[in-house]
Amino acid sequence: MVKKEYTKYEETRIISARAFQLSKGVVPLVKTKEMNPINQAEEEFKKDKIPFDVCE
Repeated sequence: MVKKEYTKYEETRIISARAFQLSKGVVPLVKTKEMNPINQAEEEFKKDKIPFDVCE
């Protein structure tokens, strides 16, 4: 699987949308000790686990 390159704006939007979901109680996709939704979303993004994609 080829990892897509995102612009800094797309990356920020993906992480913020996922952080919002996590703050509302969605189950995280990676095991982490982090309690902050933004940090959890960043870890998911780094591990390529966020189920979002950017359409052109």
